[in-house]
Amino acid sequence: MGLLAALVTVTLWTSFIVIARASAQRSLTPLDITLLRIVGASLVLVPWGWWLVHRRRVQMGASAPASSLAGISPLPLSTTALLGLFGGLLYAVLAYAGFFHAPATHAAVLMPGSLPLWTALLAVLVLHDRITPLRALGLALIVAGDLLVGGRSLLAGFAGGDVWKGDVLFMLAAASWAAYSVQARRLAVDAVQATIAITAFALLVYAPVYGALVALGMVTSHLGHAPWSEILFQLVFQGGGSVVISGIAFTRMIQHYGPVRSTMITALVPGLSAIGAVLLLDEPMHWNLGAGLALVTTGILLGVLRKSPAPASSLPTASGKSAA
Repeated sequence: MGLLAALVTVTLWTSFIVIARASAQRSLTPLDITLLRIVGASLVLVPWGWWLVHRRRVQMGASAPASSLAGISPLPLSTTALLGLFGGLLYAVLAYAGFFHAPATHAAVLMPGSLPLWTALLAVLVLHDRITPLRALGLALIVAGDLLVGGRSLLAGFAGGDVWKGDVLFMLAAASWAAYSVQARRLAVDAVQATIAITAFALLVYAPVYGALVALGMVTSHLGHAPWSEILFQLVFQGGGSVVISGIAFTRMIQHYGPVRSTMITALVPGLSAIGAVLLLDEPMHWNLGAGLALVTTGILLGVLRKSPAPASSLPTASGKSAA
């Protein structure tokens, strides 16, 4: 089961990057895809959340842990809102918007690749974590790799290119997921309950705002013109696959292999995603992308060769689920 969970996690994280870039070249807008991701995940997680809360109330009565959002989030409102903002809303909006400007090869390096960097920095600020010399070396390699990939796009921006916008959005998406991970560790929340909570929050906040903006003509939606096959696919893959199945598989992998070995397994994602983009999307692999990919992957592996100090080892998700 541990091996199966690892295979499912790596496959879904890799597929997320390739499919999200391919989706950007079809009918839907990034805000449309974000809505379908949230709705697709909610079809499974909102009933699950209601069942968890209802069962706790029946079994524990008045002593049941606090819930929120009319009983569909198993976490208190303040926790649900904080985690939902970073893990449910900002990550999805920023990531999908990035794919409309930059290729998947860039996302492969800048999203899963920069996640350990942002997580380590935020853990120092929020949790007073300590960065070991070996991890510092790994983070330095990650920064060098990100600069090799994004630096060329930033320079091209002066000539009118807009790939740099996607690179910046990918980095911000990784930072958003890192903020979610660090706060989840600080609050010591269960991974499944956190996934349910951020999905419930995103549904109740994003869907009404999106609908109102579309009705007012402030946001363009292509849902009315897109093929039903495309809409259904996004509901199933982005919601059911990238959120629900990926979340459960990642949690199971952590339980079997532990956070350190799991992070080493997920270090495969940047390389596999880049290869998938080259083979399936016909994206070019320039020398700077290959070099940046090698540096980032090496940096991730160096960062997990030794176990972190005690505070850092308590959150499996700190290194993980960003790619999807």
